[in-house]
Amino acid sequence: MIKKDNYKEWLTTAKKVVHFIATVLMYSICLIMIIIFLVFVINFIDKQHNIKANNSKKDLFSAYTIVSPSMVPAINVLDVVVTMRVDDPNDLEKGDIITFNSTDYRYSGVLVTHRIVDIEETSSGEYLFTTKGDNNNTQDSSRISFDKIYGRVLFRIPKIGYIQYYLSSVLGWVAIIIVPAVMIIGYDIFKLIKTLKNDNKGENSEKIKNEPKKRRFRR
Repeated sequence: MIKKDNYKEWLTTAKKVVHFIATVLMYSICLIMIIIFLVFVINFIDKQHNIKANNSKKDLFSAYTIVSPSMVPAINVLDVVVTMRVDDPNDLEKGDIITFNSTDYRYSGVLVTHRIVDIEETSSGEYLFTTKGDNNNTQDSSRISFDKIYGRVLFRIPKIGYIQYYLSSVLGWVAIIIVPAVMIIGYDIFKLIKTLKNDNKGENSEKIKNEPKKRRFRR
């Protein structure tokens, strides 16, 4: 009897733990999706405003998954960086981390996130930015013009790129979204059925108690 009680107690605890983990995971994913939705709405409103004003600007906010160790330890592989558009080159300073379309022969044609190490203003008033990865031995071979810059890094979200890569697969989508959702719904349905059964038992017991006893008469 003791072993059976211990098993029931262990099973109840396990159910609570699984339910808690699944709930936290689901809320975390929902929060990320809400943030992404809000960023999308803000970018959409900003873009519509720029179209009406005949301004061709990049997105106000963007997010990028880092796939290179060039910025370690400040930014690690599969961290996600969130950037904000910079409208004036004077707002950029040495030490700022920016995301830009690189013309360096090593990264040509791809977006790179590196730190500004030098800023030069030419005689024509154009700004040229020298960049370098914190983990690289040398500076990037080509300087960046302001129009190549997508934004300055506001903050990073550590290792969230793993979720992005995992969710991009069918197995990851099922494991992270479908399974926890089914578990939560199933557990809630189980609790609801159990509650209804207990309520019905209580009502039946109450009816039996309140039911008048029939008297037997002898002839």
